[in-house]
Amino acid sequence: MKLTETVQSGDWKNEKHVPELEYNKLEDGKYEVSAVVGSEIEHPNTLEHHIAWIKVFFLPEGSKLPVEIANYNFQAHGEYDLFTVPSAKAVFKTEKPGTLYALSYCNIHGLWENSLELSL
Repeated sequence: MKLTETVQSGDWKNEKHVPELEYNKLEDGKYEVSAVVGSEIEHPNTLEHHIAWIKVFFLPEGSKLPVEIANYNFQAHGEYDLFTVPSAKAVFKTEKPGTLYALSYCNIHGLWENSLELSL
């Protein structure tokens, strides 16, 4: 089995593991992208069950390989009553349209992905 065969997807409005992607166009060819897990259905964030990380990639139109533009690790899962919320933002610059991809990892339910077309 290939690792890519273990990646799951779904509708983020009905599944609390799928990273929701949004972007806003800024000035000078910059874009702010956000990736959130659990905005509609909150994901548990305990030591026993949590989102460990989110990665965001961009595949420019005409390119063969995506570029990792953000990597967020969430460390606080109940220690001292602190809880991280699996939410990440990044700003990047591009002159090409393309596709944003997000991967999230739940320590119990594995890898989840979503994508969103970025138009200029």
